[in-house]
Amino acid sequence: MTQHTPKWIVNSVAPIRICDNGGWTDTWFAGHGRIFNIGVYPYAEVQLAVYEENVHERRVVINAENFGERYVVNPEMRWDRHPLLEAAIEYVRVPKNYFFEVTIYSEAPSGASTGTSAAVTVALIGALDTLSPGRMTPHEVALAAQKVETEMLGQQCGIQDQLCSAYGGINYIEMYQYPYASVSQIQVPNAIWWELERRLALIYLGKSHSSSDVHGMVIRGLENAGPDCPQLVALRSTAPRSRDALYNGDFVELGKAMVENTRAQQDLHPALVSAEAAQVIEIAKAHGALGWKVNGAGGDGGSLTLLCGDNSQQKRAMLRAIEQENALFKSIPIYLSRYGLRVWKTSRT
Repeated sequence: MTQHTPKWIVNSVAPIRICDNGGWTDTWFAGHGRIFNIGVYPYAEVQLAVYEENVHERRVVINAENFGERYVVNPEMRWDRHPLLEAAIEYVRVPKNYFFEVTIYSEAPSGASTGTSAAVTVALIGALDTLSPGRMTPHEVALAAQKVETEMLGQQCGIQDQLCSAYGGINYIEMYQYPYASVSQIQVPNAIWWELERRLALIYLGKSHSSSDVHGMVIRGLENAGPDCPQLVALRSTAPRSRDALYNGDFVELGKAMVENTRAQQDLHPALVSAEAAQVIEIAKAHGALGWKVNGAGGDGGSLTLLCGDNSQQKRAMLRAIEQENALFKSIPIYLSRYGLRVWKTSRT
């Protein structure tokens, strides 16, 4: 297919998610929830090259650039190579007269617990939607991406990652009945936005996060405890605190909410805050950090969001100390994303 010139190209990007205070409450077993999160660069990127019908004997080619894999999608759609990508393509039901190659790329490390898979799915569905009759809103794209993971692939999955990727920015999400939610974007003056961006740091712990027996045990416990059990109440409470702190430009209070959320995660199960995460937290404390949040559900691998104090030199010293502590630890540069899902078409002549 690559020797042919595409008729047109569709580009799509969606941000990843950090600092998900209130996470775990956006799930089916929580019933209702409150979540605060922040959309950031690096984005998940999708490029869709659309060809004339007669240029290739196969309809769909996937180029998973991060994995160095380019392959023809099984015409029976068995989802045997990259199930998330293949299931998303089937969900959209692109008209059969289109032949296309989809390239997926992300600079965010795989398994960083920053909602990268959700960002990829949102960007992919957003791009494919341009080939279908009608158009989905960003909120509808987020719901579709969540359905792909839960209904088509049978995975445990909340709703906040997809919503953050679709909306971008800083979000306060109220899930009134799973999976339905309202999203309020937090609008703050530029000075607060820039200061938050300057203070935040994302630390990758050097190995991919994966669901584990610990998560299964936590889910079973929460399912049996009911939606208003003390653990979920404690987690929900950190989201409005985070929202109000940011509106007030109070970074000390935001840091406290992050710390409280991480402590609440640890109360669910001690293993949700790993030994490596605890190492990073101790270094952050020693360098005057105001807050730390184990991203996502927590557990082995993944990443942390750190909220630093007002001294930039101290932040840089902290990042050096963290990377010197363990060769696997890595600071991932991030920038706040003012926009969520973005899709645009490039015509070819």
